[in-house]
Amino acid sequence: VQLQASGGGLVQAGDSLRLSCTASGGTTFSTYTVGWFRQCPGKDHEFVGGISRNDDSIFNSAFVKGRFTLSRDNAKNTVYLLMNSLKPEDTAVYYCAARLSSQNIVYSARGDYEYWGQGTQVTVSS
Repeated sequence: VQLQASGGGLVQAGDSLRLSCTASGGTTFSTYTVGWFRQCPGKDHEFVGGISRNDDSIFNSAFVKGRFTLSRDNAKNTVYLLMNSLKPEDTAVYYCAARLSSQNIVYSARGDYEYWGQGTQVTVSS
């Protein structure tokens, strides 16, 4: 399974961005749990949010605070992370990850994911 993350860019505080994570490799993406992580400058990777195979989602309550939503389009093998009300502290490289899951679970630890996409840079100016 290959993952392609896209949609990053330079925006102003308060703007929105939609990141995409598209899977290829002949997989049935609907059976995967997909997570998003980010690495802010000078910091470790942190969990942003994830969506289960049944479209249940959880987010990092420390900083998301209702601003982000997750959705998936199984026909396109794509999961979307919509980020609203962006703040300069959201500036980071965002990564998507996936793992095949027979259960309706969202994993929040990096080690729980098997496949990773390359990062996409999100820069929020003040």
